[in-house]
Amino acid sequence: MAEQARVTSIEAIEAFRSSLIVFLSKARPTLEEVSAELARTRQWLQNDQRRYWQKELALRTRKLERAQSELFSATMATVGEPASDRQMAVRRAREAVREAEEKLKAVKKWDRELENRADPLIKQVDQLHHYLTTRMTKAVAQLANVVKTLESYADIQSPAASEPPPAPPATTPDSTGKDAP
Repeated sequence: MAEQARVTSIEAIEAFRSSLIVFLSKARPTLEEVSAELARTRQWLQNDQRRYWQKELALRTRKLERAQSELFSATMATVGEPASDRQMAVRRAREAVREAEEKLKAVKKWDRELENRADPLIKQVDQLHHYLTTRMTKAVAQLANVVKTLESYADIQSPAASEPPPAPPATTPDSTGKDAP
């Protein structure tokens, strides 16, 4: 014969079920927010930052070419004496191009790093989200069925327990004063 369950409080099961529902209502949106935040970060790196630094690199390269052209023109005009302000402009433009190249390189590196580091974690988050939406939803329904079953069982047991025990057979005293069977 199977072991019997010793349920002492149906209310405790119902309280646990209610707490599980509250937990699920908070956990699912949190996991969805984590996924959305990663998508926003990925979008920012892959599109916004990459495009920004590509445009910035092109702009700075054009400025460098213009500064070099002006330096060449100034050098040719003064034959032998390059203009120091033009040389300074070329140095600044080269530095700006170098900085843009480094930034673009860093954005590409972090895009790869984000993929490598985040993908395994996102898979785990997705698995947890799936577990919460499928298995835990079924668990809540199962707990509701358990509560109903236990309440039905308690209702069946209660009427029998509340009836008074049968009274012993009535006896009448005989003429000797003893109870007759």
